[in-house]
Amino acid sequence: MIRFSTSADACIPALPQPALLLEFARSQELPETALMRGSRLLPQALDTAGGRITPAQYLQLLENLLKLAGSPDTSFLLGQQMLPGQAGAISHALLHAPDLRHALDLLCAGHARLTPLLCPRWREADGMAVLYWSDSFGAHSLRPALVEMHMAALVSLCRWLSGARLPWRFCFNRAAPRHVEQHEVHLGSALRFNCHLDAMLVDASCLDQPWPRGSNVVSALALRQAEAELQAAPGLLAALYDYLLEHVRCAPSLEQASATFGFSAATMKRHLQRHGTHFQAELDQVRSHVALYLFLAQRADNEAVAHYLGFHDAANFRRSFKRWTGLTPGLLREGLAIQA
Repeated sequence: MIRFSTSADACIPALPQPALLLEFARSQELPETALMRGSRLLPQALDTAGGRITPAQYLQLLENLLKLAGSPDTSFLLGQQMLPGQAGAISHALLHAPDLRHALDLLCAGHARLTPLLCPRWREADGMAVLYWSDSFGAHSLRPALVEMHMAALVSLCRWLSGARLPWRFCFNRAAPRHVEQHEVHLGSALRFNCHLDAMLVDASCLDQPWPRGSNVVSALALRQAEAELQAAPGLLAALYDYLLEHVRCAPSLEQASATFGFSAATMKRHLQRHGTHFQAELDQVRSHVALYLFLAQRADNEAVAHYLGFHDAANFRRSFKRWTGLTPGLLREGLAIQA
């Protein structure tokens, strides 16, 4: 049975991440009562060690703060304070990561504590390291701000630990915003929008360059002590994504997935509906991400990707891919080649 948390479970420690929102509001002299509106929380709940809140409450606080601040750089400023965080031993291990490869591995292993609202995954392919973010609990309209927060968090962490600004490239599953200059200030100029994936790319040569602040010994010791943090259950959508990714070649069904998660198909439907999605949408997302990876990393053609994903023929795959992304595979490949 697969372990997971839902948006209604009190699974996120109030300290430090949600508390950062309160600290930021206080620094901007924003009203605390307005920050808490709709969350059923009191400010002292975020000042109490050991307290926990639900992902839904965390998202409500973030939505309130973004509206109160009314500034396009708020998400980036919040992100710069996120990592390595204060999530116990896993944060300590991240703080002493000896290089980017170790940092990405730690971030992904400890994401339920380090980045609970978005789940990072990374792969090395075609001379590039690609880290991409997927939803954990159903962020909906807050997804762009969360992506900005998390990208800014990783950029800031890597810059501090490495002593240099790494040559990241950024892909966004959204149209370009009105205030793109904020992205350029906080992330850099290598920005691509309408990419069907929220991802960060960097040359693979950066993965193993030693970081002056890092320590293999200290990081490894802290990681051994991080058992509790690593056992934290991921969000339902993150857990389902991992299941679908593992079984994507076998055309996984709602019934099969539900049984693996330990409940009926009807219960799975209700869970997903509460998170603002449905099974086919999650499966299509995973299929589109796998297709993008095969196009980009392995230079696969339509026939190869169709075969990998279990389609009977390339024409059927092309129709499905256009439904997933709004583009034909050929147009998407051309875009990737032009903008790479």
